[in-house]
Amino acid sequence: MKLHSFKSIFVIALSAWAVSTSAQAVEQVVATVNGAPILASQVKRALGGKADTESNRIKALDNIIDDMLVQKAIKDSGVKVSSAQVDQIVRNIAAQNGLTYGQLLDALDYQGISLQQFRSNISNQILMAEVRNRSIGKHIDVSREQVEALSQQMFENAKKSGNQKALATTHYQVRHILLKLNPMLNDAQAKAELSKVRAEIMAGKTSFAEAAKAYSKDYLSGANGGDLGFAPATNYVPEFAKQVTSAKKGSISAPFKTEFGWHILEVTDTRQGESTEQAFRQKAYETLVNQQLQEESKDWVKGLRRGAEIKYLVK
Repeated sequence: MKLHSFKSIFVIALSAWAVSTSAQAVEQVVATVNGAPILASQVKRALGGKADTESNRIKALDNIIDDMLVQKAIKDSGVKVSSAQVDQIVRNIAAQNGLTYGQLLDALDYQGISLQQFRSNISNQILMAEVRNRSIGKHIDVSREQVEALSQQMFENAKKSGNQKALATTHYQVRHILLKLNPMLNDAQAKAELSKVRAEIMAGKTSFAEAAKAYSKDYLSGANGGDLGFAPATNYVPEFAKQVTSAKKGSISAPFKTEFGWHILEVTDTRQGESTEQAFRQKAYETLVNQQLQEESKDWVKGLRRGAEIKYLVK
């Protein structure tokens, strides 16, 4: 009897050891992101129904890493989406589709989508767009050497064509607020929103700088109160340049549209006689920033990866 009990205990112990060993094998750490582990079992779950091949495991692991970085960026950003924002967008969507609020709910119900799901999707879209844009802005890095090299090249090209003095004119210090169009913000809504912001600034309820930080989707200038620095009007696209040259110093323009979205602007100062070389440096800087913005926009998660410590422990 005792021998039988001992054998049973031995078998149970062996089984427990085998399960433990198996679990350890499955729960192997395959990578870390900023010190946080990623387990082999997570990768297996991420494969879903795909074949367990090396290529698919790598893709699944990279997807997990990207998701971890995005979630960290969301947390670090501190961006919050209010219920009022979502309410307004839901009503805007209904209006854009010629529906009443009740009809929109009926349409969603017909598609098997609850209002809570719909609101959650909208909230996530706003959140991700905001975090994406902020992340892109943080990873813009233009060196003095790059600016000097490009400005010299631009100056030489202008000199050959006889246009080297074209920028040695009036330079305007401009600040602006930009709203970019998206599926949830059309032309009429962007214009109305900027009109409201402009009215609040003019009424003294907020300052231009505070409004730029809160609303502008040009995150580089927005963080600096909307300030674009001193530059000749020719540095800007035609629609923006026209507003700059026609604006009265200290007055805020009515909302206007360019290829980038809807703006309001204020010319805060002007000056003459700035050197051609410095003007070309400003133009070179803006060119390099725009190039980097376009590149970062293609895959903004790559920017998150550059700022993270990622270690692959299993190949």
